[in-house]
Amino acid sequence: MLRRCQPVIARLPASSCGLTIAALGTSQTVGWASSYYIPAVLAVPMADSFGVSPVWVFGAFSMALVVSAIVGPWAGARIDGKGGRGVLMLSNLIFALGLCLLAAAPVPGMLYLGWAVVGFGMGIGLYEAGFATLAGIYGKDARGAITGITLIAGFASTVGWPLSGLMLATWGWREACLGWALIHLTLALPLNAWLPRGSESLPKPATPEPAGPPPSRRVLWLLAFVFAATWFNATAMAAHLPGLLQAAGASTAVAIAAGALIGPAQVAARLLEFGLLQRFHPLVSTRLAAAAHPVAAVALISVGGPAAYVFALLHGAGNGIMTIAKGTLPLSLFGAAGYGQRLGWLNAPARISQAAAPLIFGAALTGWGVNAVWLTATIGLAALLALLTLKRS
Repeated sequence: MLRRCQPVIARLPASSCGLTIAALGTSQTVGWASSYYIPAVLAVPMADSFGVSPVWVFGAFSMALVVSAIVGPWAGARIDGKGGRGVLMLSNLIFALGLCLLAAAPVPGMLYLGWAVVGFGMGIGLYEAGFATLAGIYGKDARGAITGITLIAGFASTVGWPLSGLMLATWGWREACLGWALIHLTLALPLNAWLPRGSESLPKPATPEPAGPPPSRRVLWLLAFVFAATWFNATAMAAHLPGLLQAAGASTAVAIAAGALIGPAQVAARLLEFGLLQRFHPLVSTRLAAAAHPVAAVALISVGGPAAYVFALLHGAGNGIMTIAKGTLPLSLFGAAGYGQRLGWLNAPARISQAAAPLIFGAALTGWGVNAVWLTATIGLAALLALLTLKRS
C-alpha cells in the first residue's frame, strides 16, 4: 500500500500513507453510515412517530442530496486552496449538528431543516472531499490512497445498518441520531484533525509536474454525464434491488440473499482495482465498471430469477470500481491542480440524479415489472459509449 502513495506535494512522509488511509477511511465510514445509510433503518420509525408517510422522510433525504450537490464545488475549491483537514473537521461538526436537529425535531417540517444541515455535511465531508484531500497530499499518485479509503468505507453499510438498528431497538430513533452525532465528535473529528494542515508543506520536488492544457468542456460534460448516469443506477438498485429480483422470478429469500452480495462484490472489485487494474489507465477500469450493469441486466432478462446472484455480483463489482473511478479518472485526465473544485462540479449532477433515482425507477418497476431494468441498462450503456469516446490524455 505504501509504495502506491509517494507524495508529489509532500505534506506527510510516505511512511505515514497507511495511517492516512486508515484515519480518512474510518472517518469516511462514519460519514456515510450516519447520513446516506440511515434512512433505510430510521425513515419508517421517524415517520411513524409523527404519524406521516415515510415519503416525507425520503423526500427530506432527497433534498439533502440536492444541498450536497450545491455546496460540493465550494468545498472542493476550499480544499484546493487550504487543504482538506479543516473542511473535513467542519463536516463532522455539521453532521453532528444536523443529526441533533433531527433528534430534537418537534414537528415533521423540522426534519427538512435537520436533513438540509446533514446534506451540507455530505457535500463537504464524503468521498469527493476525501479524494480532494488525498490529491492535495499525494498529487497524481493518489490513486492507491483513493482506492484504500474506498476499501474501508465500503463497509459503511455493513457497520452502519446494524449499529443504527441496535441503537433504534435499544433507545429509539432520536437517540440513534444522537448516537451518530456523538460518534462524529469523538471518533471521526479527531481522526480528521490528525490529517496535515493546509499550510503545512515541505519543499516541492525539483522537477514538478508540467501543467497541461485546460480540460475541454466536452470532456468535462461527458464525465459529468457518466457520473450522473452511474450514480442513478447505483441508487436505483440500492432502493429497489429486492423488488426487481422478485419481479424477475426470484423468491424473497433469494432476492435478499442476492442483495447481500452487493457489498462483498464491491469490496472484491476494489481489491482487484488496487491490485491488477492498477497496471492500467483508470479509463480502462472505468469502462469495465460501466459495462457491468448492462451485462447484468441482459443476464437477468434472459434467464430470470436464477440469474439473481449473477446480477448482484456484476452490478456490485461495477459499482465498486466506479466509486473509485469517480476520483481517479479526473485526477488522471486533468491532474491535481484545481482537482477538488472540478470534482465538485463533476459530481453535482450525480447528486441530483441520486435524489431522483428511487422515485423514477420505482415508478418504472411498478409499471413495467422486470423490464424496468432496461431503463438502467440503457443509461449504463450510454455511459459506456461516452467513456469510449474519451482518450487517455
